[in-house]
Amino acid sequence: MTQKSTQISVTISVVVSSFIVAIMTSALNVALPFMQEDLSINAVTLTWITTIYILTGAVFLIIFGKIADIFGRKKIYIIGLGLFSLTTLLCGFSHSIISLLIFRTLQGIGSAMINTTAMALISSVYPPQKRGFSIGIGTAAVYTGMSCGPFLGGVFTGALGWRSIFYIMAPTTLIPFFLALLFVKDEWADAKGEPYDVKGSILYALSLVLFMYGMTLLPKIRGLFFLIPGFIGLILFVRHELKITYPLFEVRLLKNNRLFAFSSVAALIHYGSTFAISFLMSLYLQVSLRISPQMTGIILATQPITQALLSPVTGKLSDKIEPAILVSSGMGLTALGLFLFSFLTTGSTLFYVVPILILLGLGYALFSSPNTNAIMSSVERKHFGLASGTVATMRFLGMVLSMCVTTVVFGHFIGEREIGLKTIEAFGKSVQVSFVIFTVFCAVGIYFSAVRGKLGERKNR
Repeated sequence: MTQKSTQISVTISVVVSSFIVAIMTSALNVALPFMQEDLSINAVTLTWITTIYILTGAVFLIIFGKIADIFGRKKIYIIGLGLFSLTTLLCGFSHSIISLLIFRTLQGIGSAMINTTAMALISSVYPPQKRGFSIGIGTAAVYTGMSCGPFLGGVFTGALGWRSIFYIMAPTTLIPFFLALLFVKDEWADAKGEPYDVKGSILYALSLVLFMYGMTLLPKIRGLFFLIPGFIGLILFVRHELKITYPLFEVRLLKNNRLFAFSSVAALIHYGSTFAISFLMSLYLQVSLRISPQMTGIILATQPITQALLSPVTGKLSDKIEPAILVSSGMGLTALGLFLFSFLTTGSTLFYVVPILILLGLGYALFSSPNTNAIMSSVERKHFGLASGTVATMRFLGMVLSMCVTTVVFGHFIGEREIGLKTIEAFGKSVQVSFVIFTVFCAVGIYFSAVRGKLGERKNR
């Protein structure tokens, strides 16, 4: 195959797989109430249907990123697509919460294999000067899928039940699977021959599970019993990685590559500041403004649609303009949008809410694609899988962090009570405080975005 045809095949496959995985992730949120009734589970157990998927993804992203660099990115990508398709189907056949959680765990492993190799594949087939536009298209596919997910999930669940989401999405994953299998003939394994760090993998996985599980238990004191050993384990992991020649995660990149380190921290901060927006605004629109679920979904879609439309443009711009400029601007607009949301009251109108969502979509677009391009272009080719896994890991860790902040704030102001008319004042205060915290968090991110260093001199890879 020619280089051009390989680029097209990889791009189409990655775009389709990113779109499908994003739909699968966001569509399920609409079906959770129906799953709770059908499986007879409590609210805490219900949250684990989503949490176990995020946890598994976060744990295995770096692990499979390194495996892909050694044994082949296309190989891991294709295996991940096959595993994701199979386990998605098995989730639909689950008739107990135990079996569903097992298959959701395996589905999370499949998604990790896909997410950690997707951007690495694009970075492998495109030269640096054309990489940003393709990354932008991939990013747009993710947020287009996220915006379509709630609508499609509602349609599928309403017409055919919650299991239909899994039944319908499972075979669609075979499209990028066969596209990559049949039309992408090349393989990329720039770290081929390096030994795999088994000890580091075990230490990393156990520590991260303990740490993230502890975060989900906050603000309860028992969360510290998992957080503290998890944190200690991560410190030991870093020390171990610095001692060996071929580590699982090249910690030296964080120490010696300022651009990579600060771009990764900026990604963590951005996702940590913004992931809870849809959760908070969904409740706010329905509880405070008493808007229907259907209309709420349409209103919230304005943010990812804005980002999906603009991400290819900002990605292409990052090939010509220093990413730090674009990313800092995006982080600044995001911080402004979060700050404006901190003034929400029961008297706010959609004329106030919708423009802020559009503003946040613009901030997202200016941040995501250029920041990903900066991370991927700041490392050597043999670290593309690691870098791609780092981007995805920052996203997953940020998601957990964002929800943990919200949980702590809700626990303080609302406690064990239900969110409704009797707690409308406490709920409103929770929303305001949450957005204030996220604003401060995002403002800190502007610093890391602005002082990361320039990408220009590294654009020779």
